[in-house]
Amino acid sequence: MTVTAESVSAAAATIAGAVCNTPCQHARTLSEITGAEIILKFENHQFTGSFKERGALNRLLSLSDSERRAGVVAMSAGNHAQGVAYHARRLGIPATIVMPKATPFIKIEQTRHLGAEIVLEGDDLDASEDHARSLVGSRGLVFIHPYDDEAVIAGQGTVALEMLAAAPMIDTLVVPVGGGGLIAGMAVAAKALKPSIAVIGVETAAFPSMHRAIHDQPPTKGGTTVAEGIAVNRPGRLTFPLVRDHVDEVILVDDGQIERAILMLLEIEKTVVEGAGAIGLAAVLNDPKRFSGKSVGLVLSGGNIDSRLLASLIVRGLARVGRLMRIAVDIPDSPGKLAQVAQIIGDLGGNIVEVFHERAFSALPVKSAALVVVMETRNTDHGRRITDRLAEAGFPNRVLSISAAT
Repeated sequence: MTVTAESVSAAAATIAGAVCNTPCQHARTLSEITGAEIILKFENHQFTGSFKERGALNRLLSLSDSERRAGVVAMSAGNHAQGVAYHARRLGIPATIVMPKATPFIKIEQTRHLGAEIVLEGDDLDASEDHARSLVGSRGLVFIHPYDDEAVIAGQGTVALEMLAAAPMIDTLVVPVGGGGLIAGMAVAAKALKPSIAVIGVETAAFPSMHRAIHDQPPTKGGTTVAEGIAVNRPGRLTFPLVRDHVDEVILVDDGQIERAILMLLEIEKTVVEGAGAIGLAAVLNDPKRFSGKSVGLVLSGGNIDSRLLASLIVRGLARVGRLMRIAVDIPDSPGKLAQVAQIIGDLGGNIVEVFHERAFSALPVKSAALVVVMETRNTDHGRRITDRLAEAGFPNRVLSISAAT
């Protein structure tokens, strides 16, 4: 047995009414920016915040009565955990979720709140999977893999059916890739409905497992990434051949590009996505010529991003586009000079956020001081006008990069 267009259609009928048929909308401003017609699929609007509900529910509904009574086990540190926990509770099926020991507390509590028993075991997902599989034997539970399961893959493929029903003009699908469950199911369904459609997968360069497998390259151990939802060291045994046979290409983007896409979706579309959910837009922004003139469907696969991480991304993004600047200003160490600097910045419309006044550790002459000012500006040109005016007024200065030490 393998995943077919018929099994995806059957999954759509099975889960209908229990998961959201999320909005699929034209993004006018993003289309103007990229030169492509961008259609967004808002899977971050699912109850648990991601597409993972689809496959989890389809798998749960395939259980026999005895399997339902025995209960299920899954390993996950995020979206799959919540999808399984939520729908298992709805269906009255006991659920156990094995999570790595270092899983953030908020994710543990969110999953526990949805009714699952939480087991913290292992330093990473591979170790958690080993423990989850041991519970299959010791407690008679049914294992639900986050992507390497035919019913799960078929459930994820229903995203493509909804997208092409809502926007049949789509000629290119750009889909996040981790273990491959989402893109495998979507590619099978989309190619059956519209053989001419291009299906392009996108991975983070930190975890290029599917990309390397397709190009017959050995796997590598990933590092850190803002797209932790697709931080997978090896593609699935079931998903890889489906991706190889039905997906046109898998491309890579780096974390800086993903961060930029997260912020654009927040500011322009007023929607919160996690790193994996923004990676499709990152790919289009990174290579606009490739997608120019095409009708591109992007899957915003999830919105479960830590609020502290999002706050940090916003600040870093403002700095990258010149709306938040950090400058080092040399001033005489005498009364009134700090006020003069502040007056110049204020008169030109800058807003001072922080000021650091350094005497002891400065390399300047003893009667001078180093002033580091963090200020809000409208854009890079506006910031340049402020720094030029400070220099004209006798306050030499330099712009500090994001990574430069103060």
